[in-house]
Amino acid sequence: MALQQVAAYRPTKPELAVFVSGVTSMGLEILAVRVIAPQFGNHIYTVGGILTVLLAALSLGYWQGGKRAATASTREMSWLMLGTAVYVAVVIFASDLLLTYTSTLALPPRYASLPAVIILFGPPTYLLGFISPYAAELSRKRGTGEASGHVYALGTIGSIVGSGATTFILIPSMGIDAIGLLFGLMLVATALILVAPSLPRRPTVASVFIALILVLAAAGGPAIFDVDHRGEIVQETQTPHQQLEIVDDDNVRTMYLDGARHSALNKDDPDEHVFTYTKYFHLPMLMTDEIDDIDRVLFVGGGGYTGPTDFAEQYDATVDVVEIDPSVTDAAEEYFTLEDHEDRDDLNVYATDGRQFLQNTDETYDVIVLDAYKKDQVPFHLTTVEFMELASDRLADDGILHANVIAAPSGPAAEFYHAQYETIDEVFPEAYSFRTSDANAIQNIQVVATNDGSAPVFDEKVLESRNNERAAAMGVDLSGAIDNKLAEPDTDDAPVLRDDRGEVDSLLDPMFGQRYVIEESDGGSVEAEAEPGEPAASLAG
Repeated sequence: MALQQVAAYRPTKPELAVFVSGVTSMGLEILAVRVIAPQFGNHIYTVGGILTVLLAALSLGYWQGGKRAATASTREMSWLMLGTAVYVAVVIFASDLLLTYTSTLALPPRYASLPAVIILFGPPTYLLGFISPYAAELSRKRGTGEASGHVYALGTIGSIVGSGATTFILIPSMGIDAIGLLFGLMLVATALILVAPSLPRRPTVASVFIALILVLAAAGGPAIFDVDHRGEIVQETQTPHQQLEIVDDDNVRTMYLDGARHSALNKDDPDEHVFTYTKYFHLPMLMTDEIDDIDRVLFVGGGGYTGPTDFAEQYDATVDVVEIDPSVTDAAEEYFTLEDHEDRDDLNVYATDGRQFLQNTDETYDVIVLDAYKKDQVPFHLTTVEFMELASDRLADDGILHANVIAAPSGPAAEFYHAQYETIDEVFPEAYSFRTSDANAIQNIQVVATNDGSAPVFDEKVLESRNNERAAAMGVDLSGAIDNKLAEPDTDDAPVLRDDRGEVDSLLDPMFGQRYVIEESDGGSVEAEAEPGEPAASLAG
């Protein structure tokens, strides 16, 4: 009987409006993360800011809608839908420009994304907040409680649909502009249904006009505001995990993930290490007894696969790569030097989380390279003492861990580096650090730890001797890395990172808004990432 009632159910116009507003509001909330993250990062402050702003806008809309509900009508709800659709067109057309302008505001870094979120997503969410109290007023339910409960249920069901569809279907298969266009046209179609079948002239003409604006915004926005200083965008896509871009600037091809550079290729000389720090991945080869003893290597994080392919070609070893995003691997195959990994015996790719992989594998590794950190997006479960213990268990008795940590060598921006070093040192007998830039700015600091308590102490003299012996076999000269060996940091005030304590975000906080430099092998030039709150021009190295 209940199934028959569900099959026979036909929503009223107010009920349809509530459902669509739930779909759209939650869809925009998910979409906001993807719009904001490339400019401001995907850290907890960005996500928390989006949730805070959108919930505040929705609450304000509920409150104002409740005060006006006595005069509510389906026609007024139609205009609310059309007004929201107009603002979605603004988001599609001008989001890049607004993000650029708001990023220059002089705000503390943790709050830098709030103006952009308020401007882009506050107004449409506020307008959608009116729909629920209007629908409750127009409901056919007898009591206030029944009407409110019915509206809350329909809105929540819509939110579930919007959240699930946007996360699992739309973002993996469509671009941001196309998804925004879909939401906008959905609002326009709902507005027309609300005034059907009479279709008064004004809302009907407005609906057609707004639909045209949405289409033009989706078609013309990116082209008009295409002022990308980085070079020619060869590919741009939204993956289930991040925004992925491939950019060509003369002979250098760079992979950007959520707006941050992750890998680079010299198209004229594919074997060159464009980023100096990728040479440092070979440091474990100076700390093993014999290079030929390295049989199996694990990279946690693939990116453009510069390190993994280098190891597979240089050493007689099997290289396993855990890259959680299959789209990154596909891009590495198409635009970088990664050959079809399915046809290779020396390189295996696993599309899963690094910690889950280590928990489930029975393999023992001679070297584990941890290359999954970003400047402002660090997966905390790959930083803790529990993870380091797991990595130690999966290493051979004389195995070596290499972690690419992004932080400053000293000062407030070194807090994460000090905590990560202290955590690694808690598990491994010896740990060593190497800076990759002479600047005291945020950079790629390489932390190398030995699993063998009886291994010799690797001071500069020992490392230089082994580098002289092994440079030819490694294919790189690490004398520059050895010169950049750091003294053991003062970690007296640094915490040991643990699974049950969310300290990583607070440790990253001093790095927000600070310059991040990446040394390049080409003449030792320094490149800098523009950060929220600072004009990009001030960061040119």
